[in-house]
Amino acid sequence: MMGRVDDGMEIVKCENIWKIYNQGTDAEVQALKGISLRIKKGENIAIVGTSGSGKSTLLHTIGCLDRPTRGKVIIDGEDVSSLSGNELSKLRNEKIGFVFQSFYLIPNLNALENVVLPAIFSRSSKAEREKKAKELLKRFGLGHRIYHKPSELSGGEVQRVAVARALMNDPEILLADEPTGNLDSKSGEEIMKTLLELNKNEKVTLITITHDLNIASYAQRIIHLKDGMIVREVRN
Repeated sequence: MMGRVDDGMEIVKCENIWKIYNQGTDAEVQALKGISLRIKKGENIAIVGTSGSGKSTLLHTIGCLDRPTRGKVIIDGEDVSSLSGNELSKLRNEKIGFVFQSFYLIPNLNALENVVLPAIFSRSSKAEREKKAKELLKRFGLGHRIYHKPSELSGGEVQRVAVARALMNDPEILLADEPTGNLDSKSGEEIMKTLLELNKNEKVTLITITHDLNIASYAQRIIHLKDGMIVREVRN
């Protein structure tokens, strides 16, 4: 493992991040162009931009799902740029929770089994894992839907299962990629309320990717991306 870097209260630090995709021998796409960004512990930020602006690429880089072509990513004081695949998996599992627009629940597993998944390799017993998963589902108003499969749940319920799953390992950072994109306005507001409560009451650092400025308005800080670069920052 790489050594820790003293960043004070900063939980995420991007230093001159570039991400370049090669398409054929001559063509290349510069998805991120020299992004530098610092996020404090417990902060609530939104990253906005049109399709192709680089916002999802930036989220995947912060979440250690993708490596930058150049530059450094530091998560909770750990320089992760040169970590092995296994080390990155361990860091993701311990530090980061993900909520995606498409949910990515396993269709043949029920809500309880889906929420338990991130903790399957933890040292806790099966009974302990299931107890915690049930508590999370009950917390999000799904105590009566524990044994239902995704196809038997509404869009809002499926998203709440996804949020519960993201919290199974008590992450310090929660990354939400268009978390309300597939929901009606009422369900979307419920999900944002849930995420904001986690940020406020449990000091989970919340990073939301969205093209919707109404959703972005919930954040303390809004980062505007265009063509892979930060072009503006607004504080609410």
